Amino acid sequence: MTALISPVDYTEHAIAVRAGRLRRSRRRKFAVIALCAVLAALMIAMIMLGNTIYPVSDVLAVIGGQTVPGASFTVGTLRIPRAIVGALAGLAFGAAGTTFQTMLRNPLASPDVIGISSGASAAAVVSLVVLHWSGTATMFVALVAGVATAAAIYLAARGGESTGGRLILIGIGIGAMLEAVVSYTIQRAAEWDVAIAMRWLTGSLNSARWENVAPLGIAVVVLLPLIVLLSRELRALELGDAAATALGVRVDRARVLLILAAVALTCFATATTGPIAFVAFLAGPIASRLVGHGGSLTIPAALMGACLVLTADLLGQFAFDTRFPVGVITGILGAPYLLYLLIRTSRRGGSS
Repeated sequence: MTALISPVDYTEHAIAVRAGRLRRSRRRKFAVIALCAVLAALMIAMIMLGNTIYPVSDVLAVIGGQTVPGASFTVGTLRIPRAIVGALAGLAFGAAGTTFQTMLRNPLASPDVIGISSGASAAAVVSLVVLHWSGTATMFVALVAGVATAAAIYLAARGGESTGGRLILIGIGIGAMLEAVVSYTIQRAAEWDVAIAMRWLTGSLNSARWENVAPLGIAVVVLLPLIVLLSRELRALELGDAAATALGVRVDRARVLLILAAVALTCFATATTGPIAFVAFLAGPIASRLVGHGGSLTIPAALMGACLVLTADLLGQFAFDTRFPVGVITGILGAPYLLYLLIRTSRRGGSS
């Protein structure tokens, strides 16, 4: 005979479940608030620090529209746009990376690993080195090429039972071909063109200006809420297509919308700052450790991406005798984690 659950046991179980949910909710809220505070502190540090350290009063005066000798140009024209562009790019990379990783159920499935950033990079290098186009034209070409690369990867991988796995493998292959195009183009370029291309390929905030803020800001304001609105569908896709369909999710529609939003965020950020390595790859896993399991990772990962970009930029500017672009620092941080993940995945595969 099947033992019946007593009302007392059922009540205790329900109380335990509610208590667990409350603890997870509190942890999540605390983590998000903490990330917001860290991001605000990093932006303040980027605005105040430099060869000349300006007091808060001068910074507030510049923000208020007053003219402060020295500070008006350094803070108003250089540092504030740099901080804003860095934060926006980090938000975009972080949200896009965790969207791909969650949807495809693979920590390797970030835009810079599966070839989307490589498409934008290849187009930008050709624009800079071969066509000698301006920065605005290069941004547009990189944006279009990134979207086209993502579309080609998705169409090639679509169909069957293992779309996610095929998408990652095909993306890595296409990314390798595009990296070969970049290497060939740079090898054939003149010396002065190589320097320009390498500055862009490394990923840097040095060229951030006010005219870069609006396009990237609009993309983040429009596309990040779209991913948040699709968070239920995203979490369902993490369970697999069959389970998501059983839960009432229109799988193809949800996947296409999520991919379009994540790809557009990646391409806008890459077109503005260059491909800042491993931010999309690292933001989601670190945010997951902070907030714990359950709930959407989109907002925590986006905030973590912004914190990573600004922290790396501050380290690149002030932690060494030589100033390094932000992409160099994120590459140093991300490469060991990628190797660790590959080794762990290989061992699991070998033991299964």
